[in-house]
Amino acid sequence: MDADFWLQRWRAGQTGFHQSRVMPLLQKYWGSLALPAASRVLVPLAGKSLDVVWLAAQGHQVLAVELSPLAVEQFYAEQGLKPEVRDSAMGRHYLAGNIEFLCGDIFDVDAATLAQCAGFYDRAALIALTPELRQRYVRHVYGQMAQGCRGLLLTLEYTQEQMDGPPFSVPEAEVRKHYGEAGGWDVQVLDRRSILDKEPKFAARGLDSLDTVVYRMERQSA
Repeated sequence: MDADFWLQRWRAGQTGFHQSRVMPLLQKYWGSLALPAASRVLVPLAGKSLDVVWLAAQGHQVLAVELSPLAVEQFYAEQGLKPEVRDSAMGRHYLAGNIEFLCGDIFDVDAATLAQCAGFYDRAALIALTPELRQRYVRHVYGQMAQGCRGLLLTLEYTQEQMDGPPFSVPEAEVRKHYGEAGGWDVQVLDRRSILDKEPKFAARGLDSLDTVVYRMERQSA
């Protein structure tokens, strides 16, 4: 999925992936990370997620990265916030309170910025990428985070042949290979549950099973 694909989805209003509530699994498991309140937290491919608002309410300095200017503008308009705006080599920065959106390509975020993040929350990024891009994404983003960084990764698992992504199925073996074996991350499964009965649109696309998995991740070596 290239950049134009996602930009067009936002322009066309094809944003069925946007959730109108905070992700319950985030609320349930975020506390297990025991991150200090003022920690900087990365939210990649954030869209206009309400999860960003929830993380900021916990006292974190949230850095949300989103490709679509339309998504960023809608986020601030819907939250009633008026951000300060500046540009950098990475893209356009929107800052209001402890929420900063970086409107740009996640692959343009530099090493220094990633290393400053003590935590992360990845609900929609990894599963939005093709297998080829996933490996590059993990290497670029998670390969440049500091030792001790920790966060939550949410994935989906289904029979890939039954449905074209995105979202893509990312099996546990792939997560452990990219993050654990090659990336120096400790990978723990916190939750695995079937959600097909709550996602009729996926059943309508031909799936006979759909699981969501929550991982707790911590960087052991950098």
